[in-house]
Amino acid sequence: MTEDEKNKNGQLNIELDENVAQGQYSNLAIINHSVSEFVVDFINIMPGTPKSKVKSRIILTPQHAKRLAKALQENVKRFEKSHGEIKDYEKQPIPLNFGPTGQA
Repeated sequence: MTEDEKNKNGQLNIELDENVAQGQYSNLAIINHSVSEFVVDFINIMPGTPKSKVKSRIILTPQHAKRLAKALQENVKRFEKSHGEIKDYEKQPIPLNFGPTGQA
C-alpha cells in the first residue's frame, strides 16, 4: 500500500525526529490565552538557580486546548486506575514576575 493509499484510508503518517524523541523535562507549565489561541510554556526550574528558561512553547487553538485537557484528564484516570491515586503535594508558589502575560 502506498503512502497516498494510506492517507486515503484515513491513516496519518507521523515522523518522530531523534532529537524530539529524547523529550524535554519540565516541572512548570505557564498557560496564557487570547481569544484565538492558548500558549503553553514549559519550564524546568532547578533549586538554587535564580533564572530559568522556557524549554518549549506550544501554541494551540481553543478547540485543541480543550481536546488536550480532556485527553490529559482521561489519561490521568487510566494511570490512577492502574497505579493508584497521584498525590498532589503542596503547591509551590509561582513567581509573579515570571515574564509577560500573553496577548495576541
